[in-house]
Amino acid sequence: MLDAQMKRGLLENCVLAALARSDSYGYQIIKDMSPFIAITESTLYPILRRLESAGSLTVYSVEHSGRLRKFYHLTAAGRSRLESFAADWGEIAAMYDFIREGLSHE
Repeated sequence: MLDAQMKRGLLENCVLAALARSDSYGYQIIKDMSPFIAITESTLYPILRRLESAGSLTVYSVEHSGRLRKFYHLTAAGRSRLESFAADWGEIAAMYDFIREGLSHE
């Protein structure tokens, strides 16, 4: 089972990656991520709040069918965080490979 802290960090970066494509709203983010990752509203919205608090995204409202819909926009800080994660991925992948290799020697 994936460590909760690691999974949270990975999911946060996945949300940032979804927003790097374009501004979006909650349901659309879930749809965009669904071919790759299963994420529920109860998981997504706390992530969005944390990312907003951290300055990684901003929120604005747009009227849609007579209701206001919250859209999320990736900030420069959010893009920087995502780029940093991508740069570090090689190290993470090397650790994963080391772990997998260890399992194959059993």
